[in-house]
Amino acid sequence: MLHARISGIASYLPDGILDNEMLSQMVDTNDEWITTRVGIKTRHILKEEGLGSSHLGMHAVNRLLESTGNKPEDIDLIICATSNPDYRFPSTASVIAHKCGLTNCYGYDIQAACAGFIVALQDAAAYVRAGYNKKVIVVAAEMMSSMVNYQDRSTCPLFGDGAAAVLVEPTEKETGVMDAVFHVNGEGRDHLVMRAGGSVMPTTHETVDAGHNFLFQDGRNVYKHAVTDMYNSTLEITKRNGLTMETVDWLVPHQANLRIIEAVSSRAGIDPAKVLVNIEHTGNTSAASIPICLDENKSRLKAGDKIVLTAFGAGFTWGAMYLIWDL
Repeated sequence: MLHARISGIASYLPDGILDNEMLSQMVDTNDEWITTRVGIKTRHILKEEGLGSSHLGMHAVNRLLESTGNKPEDIDLIICATSNPDYRFPSTASVIAHKCGLTNCYGYDIQAACAGFIVALQDAAAYVRAGYNKKVIVVAAEMMSSMVNYQDRSTCPLFGDGAAAVLVEPTEKETGVMDAVFHVNGEGRDHLVMRAGGSVMPTTHETVDAGHNFLFQDGRNVYKHAVTDMYNSTLEITKRNGLTMETVDWLVPHQANLRIIEAVSSRAGIDPAKVLVNIEHTGNTSAASIPICLDENKSRLKAGDKIVLTAFGAGFTWGAMYLIWDL
């Protein structure tokens, strides 16, 4: 029986830095207010004009190819998780494939908001286990600054830009992506949404003037559902795989907000030392947050480690994944 393992990982954060002091010059906020509420000090911002999420994804994929010793033509599928595509069409996956010289692959985008990486990784694992593909890149690329209103003090401190990519390959060992659970509840639409820019409300001068082309978040509702749903999906994935918080080696939650991370891990009863967190210097990078965090902590991970990933995002959409690390 084939399994799907992560055989490589890489990430990329743009050079531009937006720290809390800089934000305080743009909107009515300060370092103490931001740090105590969301645990973020800095975030990386792609500042060059004319570049989008594919630029971030290109760098992550190129680093992945270099670190794994693969040639661009070796890749047969690329799946891009993003809520910030370069264009409504073509897909950002196709743009990244072109920029990276992936001439022998198919590609498409997945839009599952902040849960996008684990959803895309489950897709990649299914293709590999079925024997359809042998080398699949999952890239999460998010230029969150493109949808943030920097006059909205409740949301602008939260988000940063970044990308990360993993290579998924077949193995006969019982390792890699072991299980996943996903849920969606469309009743959450109005609590976390970009109202304009789609077919319901196409972009016009009026929508731009009203600020409907920026992300809107009802923080209280999002916090409540994120904590409950990430905790419940973590519990669901561990129970059905015979795991406990003692036997789980690492919990890697979506880096949305430090208070959410602490609430989920506290409810789950896991040792805080086993929870991977990097939000202080990245901010919320949406679908890219989990793989960026994994990459930045890969020196701490060892083969055989049991890892639970959990995420929550717009929709609402949420879930959890069980990995056995083999890298």
